[in-house]
Amino acid sequence: MPHITVKPFDTSLIQEEYHNTKVLFIAQDNYSEDELIGVHLEDESFLLHIKKSPENWLLKYDKVTRPLNVNLVKQAIADISNGLKLEVLQSNITIHKNKPLLANAYEKSIEDFDNIVYPFESVAIEVGFGSGKHLLYQAQNNPDRLFIGIEIHTPSAAQVLKQIELLGLTNVWVVNYDARLLLEMIPSNLCHQIFVHFPVPWDKKPQRRVISSSFLKESMRVLEKGGRLELRTDSHKYFWYSLETFLGEKVLKTSVEIRKNEALAVTSKYEARWLKQEKDIYDVYVTCAEVSEERVLDFNFSFKELSYKNETLDKISFKPIVFEEAFIHFERVFKIEDDAILIKLAFGSFDRPEHKFIYMSRKETYYYHSNPVKTVTNFKTHLKIMEYLHV
Repeated sequence: MPHITVKPFDTSLIQEEYHNTKVLFIAQDNYSEDELIGVHLEDESFLLHIKKSPENWLLKYDKVTRPLNVNLVKQAIADISNGLKLEVLQSNITIHKNKPLLANAYEKSIEDFDNIVYPFESVAIEVGFGSGKHLLYQAQNNPDRLFIGIEIHTPSAAQVLKQIELLGLTNVWVVNYDARLLLEMIPSNLCHQIFVHFPVPWDKKPQRRVISSSFLKESMRVLEKGGRLELRTDSHKYFWYSLETFLGEKVLKTSVEIRKNEALAVTSKYEARWLKQEKDIYDVYVTCAEVSEERVLDFNFSFKELSYKNETLDKISFKPIVFEEAFIHFERVFKIEDDAILIKLAFGSFDRPEHKFIYMSRKETYYYHSNPVKTVTNFKTHLKIMEYLHV
């Protein structure tokens, strides 16, 4: 990931602008020497993290706010480093300008789905597309269907965007986000298929699995009547877990089909490796049997008149606050001089939490750099956050 290792320097010397990078603020961690730098470059706002040790410092990206275009992070780090004439000990921020440009028209942010137009009548979603081999194959062979690929691993998303451009595809969108949250932004009865191929089993942390009763519920809402959720896994444990989920007590009505060692037209390199090892491959198909009601996402995540006061810091507790199947966890607080703070927090549903920063000044409060996903749970939690931070 983009970073440089440098000799310690005086951060008070950081100016408001370096080349194309604007410095919005510098925030000091209340409980360590670390600092965050708020920057703006090419219509993107994000954070850089200064991680300090006695002999050298690490200037790197912040994973919560990192943009999909990794060159922006590299450019911001380079601009600040060059502007301050830092003594660089190690670097991996070479900007590859000659590589194919990202297919920006097909890169979608979570905010785009607040009011997006779907240019195809038929839509399919792939959750966790990895190398993108199956996603690109489907798009090439079904040119009249829009394929939305959701991948939380940023380098994989960036690589598939390059492949979209090289192949000249016009029916693929790539979203670098948590699929469990994005699914709640998709209109009801829209999708023909939802693919979940070889998800991480998370045997030791089952709460992190993408398949859950809530994911099943959202999938059935998003699918058209007769549409299918298609799970493919090499994990014997995950296969049985999925069956328990799809046929569990919380599911009133369902239609499930099971296949074993079904050969698909396209095989990923990982699946090919497993087949050489003679591992069994399981497919579980769940068909949507009903038409769902339309969902209205009329939520306002503004903080209204809420502003930073001296007493705010005294009120923030770092113990998780649990209520009504949701939670708030204030993780870190960063001071921006005496007039503002930056709060790092996790909140929302236990199985699909949001990770955000809240910027609070004497004049205004807002989520930095983007609002939470418009879900019922997130909005209820937002109201609790407002109530908690009010002094």
